[in-house]
Amino acid sequence: MMTIYPAIDLKDGQCVRLMQGDMARATVYGIDPVAVARHWEAQGARWLHVVDLDGAFAKTPRNREVIAAIVKAVSVPVQVGGGIRSMETVQYYVDLGVERLVLGTWALREPEVVKKACDRFPGRIALGIDARDGFVAVEGWTETTRQEAVAFARRFEGLGLSAVIYTDIRRDGMQSGVNVEATRRLCAAVSTPVIASGGVASWDDIEALLPLVPLGLDGVITGRALYTGTLNLKEALQRLESLKADS
Repeated sequence: MMTIYPAIDLKDGQCVRLMQGDMARATVYGIDPVAVARHWEAQGARWLHVVDLDGAFAKTPRNREVIAAIVKAVSVPVQVGGGIRSMETVQYYVDLGVERLVLGTWALREPEVVKKACDRFPGRIALGIDARDGFVAVEGWTETTRQEAVAFARRFEGLGLSAVIYTDIRRDGMQSGVNVEATRRLCAAVSTPVIASGGVASWDDIEALLPLVPLGLDGVITGRALYTGTLNLKEALQRLESLKADS
């Protein structure tokens, strides 16, 4: 069954959502990210997706204490991205109890570290691919490279990644609908489970992704839609359970 990952994006210790990755277009949705995490767990979330936005721009973690508090406060697994640029940081988060670490910019700059991380922490490493018009963007989405997203994902086939997280930057935080076709192409190109991100506005977007589950889609990350109420997490999870029971 598809997993819905509620997103908790951290900026200055608060839970925010950006529009198209722009730090100047941030909306604060909670001054207590731990309470937000507990809320999503109470609504039935089976995973939480936490991003250290400050860390992504600073190239080193900036919200360690908040992330530690979130991991301690919930019983569901947590995946973390943003500012992970060293094996020491990966080790720190693993020791903290983070279930999955998302490597993005670091994977592009030093591809060999992905294999090292996968070997050292099997089942705990995900590749984060943030794409703008099909090309990989790095450094907190401020730099768009000439690296095509699907080709980039294929470079890491067979290393034991737990997931590839694909974010369409132009849709992220915009509630404009998910990029189903780009996600489909990625699912078809790799054997690693894919998690879609960016643009979820309502249940219709979750439903549009369901045909990709047999192709390797593991789940979808959603943030603003949950915080504004256009997508109800508990109801969405119940619908997924119902569809599973009917299949």
